[in-house]
Amino acid sequence: MTALSASVRSLRTRIKTSALIVSVFAALSAPAAQADAPVFSYKVTGKLQQPRENFVQGLQIIDGQLYVSTGNYGQSKLLRYRLSDGQFLDGRSLDERLFGEGLTLFDDKIYQLTWKSGLVLVYDKTTLDGLEYFRVPGQGWGITNNGKDLIYSDGSHRLHFLSPQSKSISRTIEVMENGRPLSHLNELEWIEGQIWANVWQSDRIVMIDPDTGTVTASIDLKGLLPASERQSSTDVLNGIALNPDDKSIWVTGKRWPWLYQIELQAPAETDKQSEAPRDDSR
Repeated sequence: MTALSASVRSLRTRIKTSALIVSVFAALSAPAAQADAPVFSYKVTGKLQQPRENFVQGLQIIDGQLYVSTGNYGQSKLLRYRLSDGQFLDGRSLDERLFGEGLTLFDDKIYQLTWKSGLVLVYDKTTLDGLEYFRVPGQGWGITNNGKDLIYSDGSHRLHFLSPQSKSISRTIEVMENGRPLSHLNELEWIEGQIWANVWQSDRIVMIDPDTGTVTASIDLKGLLPASERQSSTDVLNGIALNPDDKSIWVTGKRWPWLYQIELQAPAETDKQSEAPRDDSR
């Protein structure tokens, strides 16, 4: 399979994906008094090869380009690729004392979090030149934006909304799932008015109401990376990106050889297909 075979196959696929996203969020608008939040499965519709050494901490797609933040001391980088074929374009290495975490693009700037230092590194989107840096309280894990605020996670069950102008926190929400705090929120992505978050050391992505912090749904991604593709250095699921051009959703993990384009499968569809064996040869 080529680097991006079946990634954006046809207009029909794009329409189907967009329609499913609409149906997902229509389901999420149902009264809260109903049963537990729905759990979606997935279907792989494409994949893009990536360097296996990338310890992916952040992911975003803008203008046909894929931006990746990688972690580990002495190995952390900001990387940019062409989405159509995975071609590396350019990048920047972080100071060896910094551990890269999530990233987000906002107002022609790239914001890259770092872990224990709590630094946010700001770059020019076009040149990747460093512009400034500032600190945030606590650790930095994942980051996204809603078009107004930067939103970051610190490894707890809290998400912080931060003004990119004042660099101060305007509000914090507590993320609750079935009435209990949900911690270890990692990489974040703003999708259709919801915050999607990886949950560290799990195969789950949760969807979070940005007003209340309530988990409105989740995605079970067990089996996404086949056992045959795993090596001793392969780490956890991490990385979510929405392609604004066709509304496709891409996910990956730390030191994974592929980024996967997925379609969500509604719970009813999942139940019908549960008796059929899953093809893990993808």
